[in-house]
Amino acid sequence: MKGRILFRSIGLVVAALTFAAVTIQVSAQGRGALEADAKRAYANLVATIPGAKALGKDAVAVLVFPKITKAGFVVGGQSGDGVLLKSDKVAGYYNTSGVSYGLQAGAEQFGYAMFFMNQQSLMALTEADGFEVGVGPSVVVVDEGTAKTLTTVTAQKNIYAFVFGQKGLMAGVGLQGNKITKLAN
Repeated sequence: MKGRILFRSIGLVVAALTFAAVTIQVSAQGRGALEADAKRAYANLVATIPGAKALGKDAVAVLVFPKITKAGFVVGGQSGDGVLLKSDKVAGYYNTSGVSYGLQAGAEQFGYAMFFMNQQSLMALTEADGFEVGVGPSVVVVDEGTAKTLTTVTAQKNIYAFVFGQKGLMAGVGLQGNKITKLAN
């Protein structure tokens, strides 16, 4: 029993330190660099994934997180800053963060873009104190197979998310449970 409590305590301390380091690293990036990274990541995404290009034409806004860092050992955390783009213009800055628990060890970086397909889904993001992925409007994480056949005719959901640029050694990327909050302009 004592061994299990000690193991969990060590895991929590490691996760807290890792999450703090991730948050400090992400916050150190300036707004200009963040905006440039987000626009570059979005341009690359729509240039390489036909489904993203099709959705981008009809989306009312796209929230791009160009670099999210995830790390953990039993308990993990992930965090990153992003830019909300409306008609290729910056409409706000956001942070995504989440904590996970379970069989996990490692670290990775990735990015993702969320395509808001209607005003109602966008309002869920912009008018809330925090937007939690998996609560509220439906979010569909698009995999490579779906992305090849996705068109604006077959797209019937509120929000689509594309994960891209995975680098590192950690199994799986989960967006559900991540909280997205608006950063002060």
